[in-house]
Amino acid sequence: MTHQDSASLLTLPVELIHMIFDNLSDFTIICSLRQVCTRLNTIMDAYPGYQELDTLFLCNEVVGCDQIKHIVNALQNNPTLTTIKLHNTAIGAVEVQHLTNALKNNTTLTEFHLNENHIGVDGGEHFADALRNNKTLLTLNLTGAGVGDEGAYLLAFALQHNTTLTTLNLGSNDIHAEGVQHLVDALRTNNTLTTLNLGSNDINAEGVQYLSDALRTNNALTTLNLWSNDINDEGAQYLSDALRTNNTLTTLNLLDNHIGDLGAKYLAGALQNNTRLMTLDLTFNDMRDEGVEYFIVALRENRTLTTLKLEWYQMEQNLKDRLNNQIKCNKKT
Repeated sequence: MTHQDSASLLTLPVELIHMIFDNLSDFTIICSLRQVCTRLNTIMDAYPGYQELDTLFLCNEVVGCDQIKHIVNALQNNPTLTTIKLHNTAIGAVEVQHLTNALKNNTTLTEFHLNENHIGVDGGEHFADALRNNKTLLTLNLTGAGVGDEGAYLLAFALQHNTTLTTLNLGSNDIHAEGVQHLVDALRTNNTLTTLNLGSNDINAEGVQYLSDALRTNNALTTLNLWSNDINDEGAQYLSDALRTNNTLTTLNLLDNHIGDLGAKYLAGALQNNTRLMTLDLTFNDMRDEGVEYFIVALRENRTLTTLKLEWYQMEQNLKDRLNNQIKCNKKT
């Protein structure tokens, strides 16, 4: 901004500057206009749009160090900001360190989404440090962050001390059974996390076995997303054993996991005893009509499952009608 531009800001009426703000994005106001001059800061603080700002969203744009400083300033000073969404913005571990330092003492933010930003293990550690101190964050979304097993370990350790986070999304993070084992240790003591997304990792049946052991005693988790983890029929058996005793899980996503008719048999058998699960997603798996028949039989006993997704292959119309009728009966009860 030129000297002439700065000088005009000293004389423009406040109403006119507010009109200019009305045509700018929230991100532009925070990251491009902050600290231009003292008068503009004062006007911005009194601007209704800034006072009422609750969500900061940016997608597919590079966020540099200067912009990060302004976001940090908003975290430290804006009393209404509750949600930050930075999707694919080329943020790394260094930038995350600045953000999480502010997060440690922030008392307003409830959601932080950092999708598709490769922050690595170091970035995961910074978030873990913040979670030990932060008392207001409810949702942390690190999809595609590349934290790996070591990052999962660090975040799991933080979860043993954090008592406010309810949703953790670690999809597409190259997490294996080892990382799941660390998270399971946290689930044994954490009583606040209700949603865990581990979709599109590489946990396989071994990782599911660890999770299933935790589900037998965990009384908080209500939603578990394990899509595309190649858990196959063996993993389905582990989960079915847990579902027989678990009384809190309401949503289970097993999309694209190479589960066949045998796995369907295990899961359907568990449904005859389970009275809590309401949604089961088995889209893009390997079961056929035999597997569908198992669920039809199970739903004669089960009265709580209201959504069963089996899309991708053409089942016989007779089976489809019978299955839909059973689901409709459950929705009425």
